[in-house]
Amino acid sequence: MAQPGSNAVGVDNTFRRKFDREEYLQRAREREEQEEEGRFKSSKSKGPPVQRKPLKHRDFEVDLESRLGKTQVVTPIAPLSQQAGYFCSVCECVVKDSANYLDHINGKKHQRALGMSMRVERASLQQVQDRFENLKKRKTEVSFTEKDLDDRIQKQEEEEEERKRLRRERKKEKKEKAAEEEPEVDADVAAMMGFGGFGSSKK
Repeated sequence: MAQPGSNAVGVDNTFRRKFDREEYLQRAREREEQEEEGRFKSSKSKGPPVQRKPLKHRDFEVDLESRLGKTQVVTPIAPLSQQAGYFCSVCECVVKDSANYLDHINGKKHQRALGMSMRVERASLQQVQDRFENLKKRKTEVSFTEKDLDDRIQKQEEEEEERKRLRRERKKEKKEKAAEEEPEVDADVAAMMGFGGFGSSKK
């Protein structure tokens, strides 16, 4: 029911939004055109796909043990190559332990930095046959006799004996040094305090 004094004719009191379908269709078309242009530009800027070489086996031994058991002072301002862990000069990063270092150098990122893909080159029949021939030749050339084995065992035993001798000498030197550095104790003072000396009872 209309209130007195109000003009009810021509008043929109439905409070519903009216959409201009043509305007929104035009906006959608413009947005699609912009997205299409963006996709075209990005694909153009990427350029042709890079052809990488297939994976090759390493022709060097990975050094994991040269710094084993060594003490190193680590500072936060030191260059990456002198920080704790294994440094990869290709990717310029430091890996904290040997297992992770092996995972890194065998991984996709490192191989890409070397210019290789993770695909292995397919070997031809001729390559496989040549490989077998080489292995057969190598096997016949290396003839391992029982005398070689005896010589190797004897050499290892001699090396072990030498190590034991050096260890005994070092122990002896330490004992002599400790005996020299032991302070002289007055016999009366020691007796008064109730013990024979400051040194160990072992002779």
